[in-house]
Amino acid sequence: MNIELIVIGKTDSHEIESLVALYARRVNHYCKFDLTVLPDLRNTRNLTPEQQRTAEGEALLRQFTEGDYVVLLDERGDEMRSVEFALWLQKRLNSGRKRLVMVIGGPYGFSDAVYSRADARLSLSRMTFSHQIVRAIFAEQIYRAFTILRNEPYHHE
Repeated sequence: MNIELIVIGKTDSHEIESLVALYARRVNHYCKFDLTVLPDLRNTRNLTPEQQRTAEGEALLRQFTEGDYVVLLDERGDEMRSVEFALWLQKRLNSGRKRLVMVIGGPYGFSDAVYSRADARLSLSRMTFSHQIVRAIFAEQIYRAFTILRNEPYHHE
């Protein structure tokens, strides 16, 4: 199975970009991992949050294919400890699906159409993080999950 992380908008932080690249390289030792950055919307000052979610949602929906397992990182999603996430990830990897698509939305979240298409929702925390820093945190958690599954010394319980 391939894992693809789809995010809305480029980050303006070289540090975050470097961390995401570091963990992407590490995850690629276990499976094919891709990062897709969709461009930020233009002229958002003239858009309501709902219009922005709808426009971003249309761009996201074009990225999904029929057999994808789509997971939204969402504040109302399921929370898991790292070991639980590793076991959850293993079930997805064993599912026979071709692609696991993880999505980090824009600042206003997801449109109803994207929520309808999603197979699951995950939350990293009840705390709010910027959608830029979440990229690095989540990429690290994917890497951590693989090290847990392989009993490698990265994770300490």
